[in-house]
Amino acid sequence: QAQLVESGGGLVQVGGSLRLSCVASGFALENYAIGWFRQAPGKEREAVSYSSVRDGSTYYTDPVKGRFTISRDNGKNTVYLQMNSLKPEDTAVYYCAAARLDASLWTDEVWYNYWGRGTQVTVSS
Repeated sequence: QAQLVESGGGLVQVGGSLRLSCVASGFALENYAIGWFRQAPGKEREAVSYSSVRDGSTYYTDPVKGRFTISRDNGKNTVYLQMNSLKPEDTAVYYCAAARLDASLWTDEVWYNYWGRGTQVTVSS
C-alpha cells in the first residue's frame, strides 16, 4: 500500500530552521514528482515547493523562495524540505504529495496521486 509519512515539524522561533522529511513506502519516490504544500489555520492549502521527476528541476512559490530547499535521497526513499529564516507566516501543517507524472501546473493539487497526513510547523515570535 502506497503511503507518505511526514516528520520533522515542531515549534521554532522566528529566524530558526527546520528540516521536514517525507518517507515513502509501497512505491519508489525517485519515479515520482514531489510537491510540498501547507495549510495555515483558516486558510486554503497552498503549494510551497516541487521537485520534477523528469529532470530534477525544483520550484518554489514566492513566499518561500530563497529560504526553503527541496531535495531527495533516493536511497532512503525520502524527500526533504529544508526551511530556513522561518517567519510566523510559515506556521502551518505541511504536507508532501507524490505525482506519477510531472504536473503541467505543479501548484494544482489535482495532479497528485498520494498525500501524507501532514506535520505541524509553528513559528513563534
